[in-house]
Amino acid sequence: MKATKVFGTVGVAVGLTIVSIGVTGAASADAPVRFHEEFTDIIDDYCDVPGLTVRSDVVVDGKTRIRQRAGFMEQVNGTFVDTNVDNGKAISGAFHTIQKALHATDNGDGTSTVLFLATGNDVTYGPDGKAIARNPGQIRFEVLIDNNDTPNDPSDDEFIAMLDVVKESTGRSDDFCAAAVPALTD
Repeated sequence: MKATKVFGTVGVAVGLTIVSIGVTGAASADAPVRFHEEFTDIIDDYCDVPGLTVRSDVVVDGKTRIRQRAGFMEQVNGTFVDTNVDNGKAISGAFHTIQKALHATDNGDGTSTVLFLATGNDVTYGPDGKAIARNPGQIRFEVLIDNNDTPNDPSDDEFIAMLDVVKESTGRSDDFCAAAVPALTD
């Protein structure tokens, strides 16, 4: 799977986590923050194919723990169905990840840069239900967080942006778009 698809999936999960922590308060070792989100996006020029418009229906469930010593850890399970709006053909997928903050840097301007490690498995299925792309392994990436001038209190943090992939996906990394586009258009 293309790193950009994995990066997007991970970004959704991290964004939801930061939002859930900000809304419900910081998670603790005894009481993780649990979340469930369902959303639909319309993606124009899907996989950079001009004129290919896809409706993406996503369901994400997870739990987040923040511990003073162990830091941030999250488990996320999700599914998606991407449907070509012109012909009704659809692909689906499931992803299971564990994410952990490895290092946070206070930027001194009310923001923090956080390095994450995400491990797991991402499988995409064609219209016939057979796997067409897989991406097990791990990826490291950085995000920018508004820490509201309280870098030691994650309860008021807000997600600003995905910054960069620091280490590309390890293991098998099928090209998501090379598999998805033919399945949605042929």
